[in-house]
Amino acid sequence: MRITLEPVDGVHVTTLIDNSSDALLPDEGLVRRWGLAGTAGPLPVVPNGMSLGGRAVDFLRAEHGFSALVELVDGDRRRRVLFDTGITPDGLIGNLDRLGIPPDTFEAVVFSHGHFDHVMGLDGLARRLGRANLPVLLHPDFWLRRRIKGPDGIFEFPTPSRPAIEGAGFTVVEDRQPSFLLDGRLLVTGEVDRTTPFETGMPPAHQAYRDGEWVPDQLVHDDQAVVLHVRDKGLVVLTGCGHAGIVNIVRHAKRLTGVDRLHAVLGGFHLRPGPTVAPSVQLLTAEAPAVVVPAHCTSWQAQHALAAAMPAAFTPNAVGSRFEL
Repeated sequence: MRITLEPVDGVHVTTLIDNSSDALLPDEGLVRRWGLAGTAGPLPVVPNGMSLGGRAVDFLRAEHGFSALVELVDGDRRRRVLFDTGITPDGLIGNLDRLGIPPDTFEAVVFSHGHFDHVMGLDGLARRLGRANLPVLLHPDFWLRRRIKGPDGIFEFPTPSRPAIEGAGFTVVEDRQPSFLLDGRLLVTGEVDRTTPFETGMPPAHQAYRDGEWVPDQLVHDDQAVVLHVRDKGLVVLTGCGHAGIVNIVRHAKRLTGVDRLHAVLGGFHLRPGPTVAPSVQLLTAEAPAVVVPAHCTSWQAQHALAAAMPAAFTPNAVGSRFEL
């Protein structure tokens, strides 16, 4: 399948939820930081009874999860889509308030997959918006019950509820195939082709409930990414967790669009320690992206390997970082 992804003048990606928050990261290159050393925004003052004058500063919350604001820049027009919503009910909406981003400016919500650390912040967003009738784009496997079965017991994931999401006023749009938003300028990949031999997904202990029984769910088929084409630069690929494999995702985006140049790749790469790290870093380096931002669920070993392989492109992530691509 070959589709036409309309180019845009620019893309701004703002990290709303991630595993780290750092007030001392400075601006650098294409990224503006929110904190003491950056220029993306001032620190808000909040009441505090333990300080002289009764005031202190607030700061962005980090969570084990992911959420990002995708802002398309085309001429004088800017359009916004929310990608994932983090893990806690109030983490996302709290950080939106701290960043001064009105949630009623979103045109849609896209979910990378159904794992709870990417979904459950929708609760706070729904309470704030009321019945906003926003479209929510997702893969049909998003609704699966899932669990981790280990030697020390079983942890069943919180599962998203379709009646609750639709009852809150969201319009669910399910598709396994690629789909467009924003007049053909933002591509949701749909289910990603698995072509590399080393990107094998989750361990067998990750299971899904299908047809009345728990079965291994290593591939997490609902994993999907967002892709944009920056004019004269190339593709921007944003992942939530990257269960499909970051190399598979990049290659899938290039095959779908026919655009051979990768400008930036950001988000969760799901590179846990193990044999997947080395070939993933090698092949991603061969794509020669100008910007690489590994975030949520990318191990420190993989972070170090990516930084060593692509020192000019590698940029650390933190909540509040705005990448102006």
